[in-house]
Amino acid sequence: MNILTNLLSQTPKPTPVKKQRRGIEIKSQREIEIMRQSAKIVATVLKEISELVKPGMTTADLDAYAEKRIREMDATPSFKGYHGFTGSICSSINNEVVHGIPSPKKVIRTGDVLKVDTGAYFQGFHGDSCITIAVGEVTPEAAKLIRVAEEALYKGIEQVKAGAYLLDLAGAIEDHVKANGFTVVEEFTGHGVGRNLHEEPSVFNYRTREMPNVKLRAGMTLAIEPILNAGSKHTRTLSDRWTAVTVDNSLSAQFEHTVLVTETGYEILTDRTKV
Repeated sequence: MNILTNLLSQTPKPTPVKKQRRGIEIKSQREIEIMRQSAKIVATVLKEISELVKPGMTTADLDAYAEKRIREMDATPSFKGYHGFTGSICSSINNEVVHGIPSPKKVIRTGDVLKVDTGAYFQGFHGDSCITIAVGEVTPEAAKLIRVAEEALYKGIEQVKAGAYLLDLAGAIEDHVKANGFTVVEEFTGHGVGRNLHEEPSVFNYRTREMPNVKLRAGMTLAIEPILNAGSKHTRTLSDRWTAVTVDNSLSAQFEHTVLVTETGYEILTDRTKV
């Protein structure tokens, strides 16, 4: 889950989330094992949603299912109540980029590009992941956008290991996206994740000197989440103060994994192929 910079600068609404800690946290083996469990819960829910979604359902249906399943696995939804967010998932369709609020009025249709982002809080630690689902038969452009978005995520993850830098990830993602004719949304980034849903560092998806080029260390846990647009990289936020959409009405796609940095590489904690 991403959070708008200007949203966080506003006075926060009451929320059960603990106060944000400063600095980058290196997780202990005990903490990593708990995060494996919270991430597995997220992976399980997203895999199940990908298999059950169909035209005619509403995003509120998916939200209710996700919350039920998260709680059945002895966790709580990370997003619900976070800075006033009302859902257990973010559900963003077509030109909606991030932070779509689940609604019984939002009906899923054949051809939609559906982003589902969710998190689970288990024994003091969060897992966080997002998938993009092609609902039924989509256009060739939409299919390519979804494919390249997922490929870009893995291009970034492949750079992860102790001693690498955030710009290594960012450059690999940006190069793949641009080579395929799409744009990287720069207004949102990935983030550290653990005791807090959002921790340091910011994990950017494009080359920049405006954010610290952090050197990765074993035990860091990162939510890596490139967002791609088919047109302009710019977004605007709707009147609900959450839903971001593309400025030119173009399609958007996103994938995200919670990833553990190891001495020799990485471990994808939210790997859906292992649940």
